[in-house]
Amino acid sequence: MIKKWARATTEDKIVDTIIYLFCTFTLFVTLYPFYYILIISFNEGIDASIGGIYWWPRTFTLENFEQFFLDIRWLRALGISTARTVLGTILGVLFTMLVSYGLSFRDLQGRKFYIIFIIISMYFSGGIIPYFILLRHLNLLNTFAVYVVPGALHAFFILIGISFFGEIPSSLRESAKIDGAGEVTVFARIILPISKPFVATAMLFVGVGHWNNWFDTAFFASREPNLATLSYLMMQVINSAQFTAVDALHTVRGAEAAATPLSVQSAAMIIATVPIICVYPFLQKYFVSGMMIGSVKE
Repeated sequence: MIKKWARATTEDKIVDTIIYLFCTFTLFVTLYPFYYILIISFNEGIDASIGGIYWWPRTFTLENFEQFFLDIRWLRALGISTARTVLGTILGVLFTMLVSYGLSFRDLQGRKFYIIFIIISMYFSGGIIPYFILLRHLNLLNTFAVYVVPGALHAFFILIGISFFGEIPSSLRESAKIDGAGEVTVFARIILPISKPFVATAMLFVGVGHWNNWFDTAFFASREPNLATLSYLMMQVINSAQFTAVDALHTVRGAEAAATPLSVQSAAMIIATVPIICVYPFLQKYFVSGMMIGSVKE
């Protein structure tokens, strides 16, 4: 690297320097907001409300995380988000795989109609009001099922899955059937093990979508406080107009607790981010290859 830099012309050095500076600036602008939330979560809430914290906690404390785990609302929301993400991801990926696997057979009757129907449903929707009415008639409003049932099928990943399963040699299925295996056995023991790139990619996108979704709670489960998700509760705290009043009240009284709603919410953000950070490294090697599914035809 040093020899290559020494042989480079002045113009190349100037261009490379500008590129490195731009990339460094972009990286800083991208990562600093997350770092700022991290240091606020480890700083006393009342002290943080004064401002002037930029690089490290001024008054280190774990009270924000203690308040989070002592508040039944946050714990319940964490449990709802976890249950929704796990169950919703499993059902969503499973049903999406089954549908896309079935549609990958070129001799399937009505295959073209089904694919066109899926494409139309992916690009066009009836809007939020007809969707709300549909959920009401299905008795899904203000129930946990509203989180997992409507999202049990993903049109985009059905199309990706059709392309992926279509590239699997049919001889694999035929040889298994000759040995007496049924369709369920072929799918479970042959197709599923070689579908890790597709499964990992779908799981990552579907899981993150469930984990970060607050829209469903706000519109379809707002009358049931026990169904509030972690992301919805954080959104509620952000939109609360009581921040200034609460912080001022703590300051005037010399509050016993140093945590504020904003500092506890910062701790909640860190807790909500950790699962995704922990899961991604295990799916990365499949995710990279999964992103290339259907991009090249031979």
